[in-house]
Amino acid sequence: MIRIGIVGYGNLAKGVECAIRQNPDMKLAAVFTRRDPATVKILTPDVPVCLSSEIHQWKDKIDMMILCGGSATDLPEMTPELARDFNVIDSFDTHANIPVHFANVDKAASENGNIAMISLGWDPGLFSVNRLYASAVLPQGKDYTFWGKGVSQGHSDAIRRIPGVLDARQYTIPVPEAMDQVRSGSNPELTTRQKHTRYCYVVAEEGADKAVIEKTIKEMPNYFADYDTTVEFITADEMKQNHSGLPHGGSVIRSGITGWDGECHQTIEYKLTLESNPQFTASVLVACARAAMKMKNRGNTGCYTIFDIAPADLTSMSREDMLAHML
Repeated sequence: MIRIGIVGYGNLAKGVECAIRQNPDMKLAAVFTRRDPATVKILTPDVPVCLSSEIHQWKDKIDMMILCGGSATDLPEMTPELARDFNVIDSFDTHANIPVHFANVDKAASENGNIAMISLGWDPGLFSVNRLYASAVLPQGKDYTFWGKGVSQGHSDAIRRIPGVLDARQYTIPVPEAMDQVRSGSNPELTTRQKHTRYCYVVAEEGADKAVIEKTIKEMPNYFADYDTTVEFITADEMKQNHSGLPHGGSVIRSGITGWDGECHQTIEYKLTLESNPQFTASVLVACARAAMKMKNRGNTGCYTIFDIAPADLTSMSREDMLAHML
């Protein structure tokens, strides 16, 4: 039985809690929050909710900590800090900063004999694996990744951290013409701006400077600066009524050629359609927590990514069942 601790209790953490319930080889040991624990009501009965400041008291009572903070400011500090005392999992999704984050977490985990896995979910995560598989199978070709239409949790969180913002939802929208070009096999050269647009719904504090908020969003590096971005200010009631869900999805497409003279065009496409982005991401984290524990039990320490996970480590199935039903 793998004892799981959850750090944070937002949408992603609630999804992790639900996913643990669906995996009989895991149990939720504790939830850690920066809020007053008395105000946090979780779904699992008889599981303590503790202050984040008390987390190190649980060093020998948790097998794996699943960190549900935001990538903008939480995880860059939280993951290496907790990797000193715990085995940890996170969903860090700022692609440009993954190498630095990996190095920081690897140092902390390696020096203390723990295992860590970062940047798990569906992108980075499952989409990363499909890009790797497809590029290995079709070495002569191009990769294309399209996200949406859907709500990006990380981008929405980044907007909410801007002074004067009460709430925000950011929708990533693929450009249909770009997807049609890719599927045609023409292997177009597409800029970031040509592949996606971003639409932001923002609830601002009364009296906040909306022009400054909009400018801050559109110029935010790694998030919005490279995209055609629209910012629309709405009321809290409109947000609740029209944007309370968290759908998402997307496609990874590899367009390549085979044959002696490249006479055959081949396309690999992997697609996700998600009614709940955080619940799906949480389910990936929980499966990877199992894989990480198997690796730790074999003596692995330090930081890893989804590229390092053997598929058999993700499942609780026996090898006999895998051979009989999955191969």
